[in-house]
Amino acid sequence: MVSIRISPVDAPDAYALLEEYFALRAAIFPGGGYRTVFPSPATFVEPAGVFVVLDDDEGRPSGCGGIRRIDDGPLGPRDEVKHLFVRDTGRGRGWGRLILDDLERRARDRGAAELVLDTHHTLDAAGGLYARSGFTAIPAYNDNANATRWYSKVLA
Repeated sequence: MVSIRISPVDAPDAYALLEEYFALRAAIFPGGGYRTVFPSPATFVEPAGVFVVLDDDEGRPSGCGGIRRIDDGPLGPRDEVKHLFVRDTGRGRGWGRLILDDLERRARDRGAAELVLDTHHTLDAAGGLYARSGFTAIPAYNDNANATRWYSKVLA
């Protein structure tokens, strides 16, 4: 059975997942202009945020994601989903949804009224996951050069 655990973002297994994620994004980003920014470890430590790693049936790190508190929005406290990633071996198995559901639960527990995220329009599977999970398109809430779409989900 897969499991999800909190991990420091700079732990070796979490860092390896992020390296793989950023390399994949850079390789497929239109025009080759993907900007890689490894997060500061403090970004994903309570009360600022949390980072999780999904371990597969054999205990191998196979996915990750995090939430971090950003400026309040019109509904109040907001958490932002960052770096949601599942290795090729886990794709199509519902693991991305497991991570997203876990992060949503954690955001609710942290008192967030809204969960937001940004993504790129070329990431069709991610866009489908967000739509199936109840996220709706919103205007841009940041200036992320890697993003072309922004989404929100009301948690209250």
